[in-house]
Amino acid sequence: MKNFLYQLLFFLFGFTACAQPPANRPALENPEFDKKLSRMLSFSVPLTGVNDLAKYKDDYYILDAREADEYRVSHIPGARFIGYDNFAEKSVEDIPRDAAVVVYCSVGYRSEKIGEKLRKQGFTNVSNLYGSIFEWVNAGYELENEDGSPTKRVHTYNKKWSQWVIEGRGEKIY
Repeated sequence: MKNFLYQLLFFLFGFTACAQPPANRPALENPEFDKKLSRMLSFSVPLTGVNDLAKYKDDYYILDAREADEYRVSHIPGARFIGYDNFAEKSVEDIPRDAAVVVYCSVGYRSEKIGEKLRKQGFTNVSNLYGSIFEWVNAGYELENEDGSPTKRVHTYNKKWSQWVIEGRGEKIY
């Protein structure tokens, strides 16, 4: 009986304690993509919108939390590859702990997790790029490939996730 009461209390209070999407989150090109992200993310890391990143790009350390094959296809110009599966603290040891850092991946889930790790490592000004590289492409911003040349190609992780890149905004690769 005691166990049942604990489970009931956890369900009632734990459910209401789940993170809600911030009301002031950046607008996305596709409202359905926003709904998907609202269900996926825990919003444990502050958000930066793609328009703000594009406008103030030189003020940020931009970190790509995707895997190497995704990064090689394309990335945000100036982004540093740090990966996700094999992320290591040494990959960011040269970045001042109080510097403005924005992390991105495909949609924002992996970058949120890396953002949490960075905050635990003492970084005080970390944000997650809301909508990540998909929203960057959807908003019409440029990408570059591994050679630094402009490209329209974007690695969409897999066919299912490619639905979140608006048709005609990028060449979907998976």
